[in-house]
Amino acid sequence: MKKALIAMSGGIDSSVTAYLMKEQGFDCIGVTFVMFDKANPIFGFSAENAGNDIDGAKQVCGKLNIPLRIADATKDFGKYVISDFIKTYENGGTPNPCVTCNKYIKFRLLTALADEYGCERIVTGHYAGTGFDEKNGRYCIKKALDPAKDQSYVLWSLTQEQIKRCVFPLADYTKEQIRDIAEDLGFSNARKKDSQDICFVPGGNYAEFIQATTGKTYEPGNFIDTKGNVLGTHKGIINYTIGQRRGLELPYGERIYVKEKNPENNTVVLALNNELYKNEITLERFNFVGADSLDFPLKCKAKIRYKHPESEARAEQIDENTMKLTFSEPQRAPAKGQSAVLYNEDRVLGGGIIK
Repeated sequence: MKKALIAMSGGIDSSVTAYLMKEQGFDCIGVTFVMFDKANPIFGFSAENAGNDIDGAKQVCGKLNIPLRIADATKDFGKYVISDFIKTYENGGTPNPCVTCNKYIKFRLLTALADEYGCERIVTGHYAGTGFDEKNGRYCIKKALDPAKDQSYVLWSLTQEQIKRCVFPLADYTKEQIRDIAEDLGFSNARKKDSQDICFVPGGNYAEFIQATTGKTYEPGNFIDTKGNVLGTHKGIINYTIGQRRGLELPYGERIYVKEKNPENNTVVLALNNELYKNEITLERFNFVGADSLDFPLKCKAKIRYKHPESEARAEQIDENTMKLTFSEPQRAPAKGQSAVLYNEDRVLGGGIIK
């Protein structure tokens, strides 16, 4: 019997994932990653209510009669995810911690633990799929059936070896179907709402989290327009994200938005909505998924944030570390630090960090 290691968060998706794998005849082992030190919780939040519901995972594993392992990922999570999150905001960017976590924590540790436990497959509750391209001999990430839940965007950093071993059982399900299965199985989390918060910042106050974690004070500076005129005073550069309108607290005749953040001179550039659009962006840390390399210039579709619609684009390699994307239609508020992901129909070609 083949063995599968399943990432268990205590949520509905990973719970039903474990059930589906067992139904397929796999010998399953669950693993829950603890991302926070409960003896020293940030803002008083424990690991359980910061995205790792250990009790919930234990209940599901008990009902399904599969063992559950608890893995301490606190050191790596702090080193890679939280430090990158803080650094990106300090450098004027907008981080995507889920992408960072998938690359440096979740799939790296799952692979290592799967080897330790003798598991051929690593399994998560992502809404995505995998495939194999016979033409180029490459494994690929594919979109999920339900476009409203598709999570292929956050999986662009996976390696060929990881994709080869991955199983995403939810690829062909809608969220409502998963809830129905969970309800039929008597899972207590069947109708629990999905959290919209960053897992380590419950409540969403990321600026307060950064200040409490670093112990730093982020000094006020100038709001300026695109011509350099001073419009007012901001509360510290980490308090703002690209495209933000609310919370600027400036008297202005028209709606204005955050266009750019400049840590070098501690300014936040504000602009009208029509000034937020760009045709070109550059990417760094690019990872090829569906091919060893790409023939450039390459016509594809790309999206610049998770819920952003795909747009037609042309990809060009500028140098070893930099790629340029030119869109046929201007894109609103591309943000440094977010991911841009390239697609060919339902397959992920690759992705990178907006530079």
